[in-house]
Amino acid sequence: MAVVKESRSMSICIVESDLEKADRLQRLLTTDKLGKIISINSVQKFMDRLRESHANNFDDIGLVVLGENNQKADIFEVCRLLVSRIEYSDIAIILLVDPDSNTLSEAIKKGYEAGALDVIPANAQVNELLPRVSLALNLQQEKGLRKMREEVWETERAERKIMEARLKYLVAHDDLTGLSNRRRLEQALELAIIRSRNFHRNNALIYIDLDQFKIVNDAEGHDIGDRMLIDVANVLRNFVKQEYLVSRLGSDEFTILLEHVSETTALEYAEELRKTLADHVFTLNAISYHIFASIGVVINVPEETITVSKLLAKAEQACYIAKTQGRNIVYKFSDDDEGLQELRNYTRWVPIIRNALANNRFFLVFQPIMDLKTKKILHYEALTRMHGENDEVYTPADFIPVAERMGMIHQIDLWVVEHVLDFMSNLPEEHNDVGININLSGHAFQDASLLALIKQKLEMTWVSASRITFEITETAAITNFSETRKMVARLRALGCRFALDDFGSGFCSFSYIKNYPVDTLKLDGSFIVNIINDETDMLLVKSMTEIAHSLGKKVVAEYVENKEILSRMVECGVDYVQGFYVGVPEKFLLHEDAFINTSDQSSSYEQGFSEFDAFVDQLMKEDEVRDI
Repeated sequence: MAVVKESRSMSICIVESDLEKADRLQRLLTTDKLGKIISINSVQKFMDRLRESHANNFDDIGLVVLGENNQKADIFEVCRLLVSRIEYSDIAIILLVDPDSNTLSEAIKKGYEAGALDVIPANAQVNELLPRVSLALNLQQEKGLRKMREEVWETERAERKIMEARLKYLVAHDDLTGLSNRRRLEQALELAIIRSRNFHRNNALIYIDLDQFKIVNDAEGHDIGDRMLIDVANVLRNFVKQEYLVSRLGSDEFTILLEHVSETTALEYAEELRKTLADHVFTLNAISYHIFASIGVVINVPEETITVSKLLAKAEQACYIAKTQGRNIVYKFSDDDEGLQELRNYTRWVPIIRNALANNRFFLVFQPIMDLKTKKILHYEALTRMHGENDEVYTPADFIPVAERMGMIHQIDLWVVEHVLDFMSNLPEEHNDVGININLSGHAFQDASLLALIKQKLEMTWVSASRITFEITETAAITNFSETRKMVARLRALGCRFALDDFGSGFCSFSYIKNYPVDTLKLDGSFIVNIINDETDMLLVKSMTEIAHSLGKKVVAEYVENKEILSRMVECGVDYVQGFYVGVPEKFLLHEDAFINTSDQSSSYEQGFSEFDAFVDQLMKEDEVRDI
């Protein structure tokens, strides 16, 4: 807001060619109350002084006293000149006129008509002159102050108008890029939907999301990111026809509203836009960035009853599918798309998972892992299950993919680790040799709080770290190889063990396993389930087992579902087997020094597996005979 400045200090200028009269006036006016007195002996010099001070922006003269003896200069004409010039309009004028009583009244009238503030007889005494000069000076200062206030008010009014125009602009436009914002887009979409229905013509909404923009934004800083967004906005402005509306919804998301276009035209337009963006290079400080975008297209047809929010949601969903299908492509929205069904499925599962986390609806089941040489079960794999709101039970295949995609997997990882360690700490003393395998998601190794939690729980529960084996899938290990390897090394330093799950599913299995710090390899189930009928699977399992043994690692075979598969596993030389033939995942409770199976089956793991043991004994003997 503008501030009223203090009134400037004003000087009094005496213009009188008669030196004696000029000296008398200066003596009469010299007082602390009136301020600085300037004396000039000719009108010409006075005018020169005014022009010079005005040119140098140093207008210090507030009051001029014009004497009648100025080398025959007409003081009334001088007064008229000063009053008529806008640059001198702030100067008050007092005229000193002939005191002759015959001409005094006429001179006074003439002076006021010329624009003088006051007309005083030249022979006025100090008691008359000082008050009138002082009053004239005060009036002039008040006039200057009022003028400054008026200027301030005018400035404030102008600033307010600018601010109102700015706010009006921001209501409909994005502050960074100058494109239309979401509010204006929604208004335009409402009208477009009405026109589509009334005039029976198609509209199309193109939804643009820059690929990997976050990487540039985080690596180079938000200033560079903002400049890139401005550059993209300019590309869109140059590409789009004037009648189409370009908007920025937020972050790196843009839209283009096309009215009265066919589906084919809209898709061709979107593809041409994608190519334009892909060909554009953003250059800053000798560094070049190629800009790629995933583009979703939704067609609004006259027969469809749809709202603005629904149309925007469809466009965003189409863009999401474009990203999941590889990015830098154009995808048209379709209600029947599998990817969209998956997205809707995620939307359904998110509140269920959140409710389960908030209300402790997760629980653990344990599947036994048998040592083929000792025929003992001293290891179990802890598997997570989730109760629904109606007590239905969901397996990890139902909720883990959603949790990973929607950012809730870290909470589940931490819940599993904490509850498994609590379970182990409460086992009876005779079961203190039981080990538990804990599955971790690939995202767990990006969570700094995991290591701290494990350290704290180990200290609190006194569970031996050697009894814990963390399992991570080969795919997750490859995806975040460096970070995963560091976390594995830190957990192994605590005494924990590691198993690489689904081994053999990746393309680089043998290239990195040599130096990967794991104790056990769990063979991918795809090699096991059909091993009876496929000799290639048999050869692969044998080869992987031999290589693992040569590197000092143990091998676990999952999906052992029958006697025939178990026989093949013994023949291949694997160390441990796991599967429904060994035992199904079941829930256990702790009760009076016993490790009790809570399933409805008549047999329990504590009752022996007599038939299973006998079959394993027979296989072992046959294997020894073959070795001889």
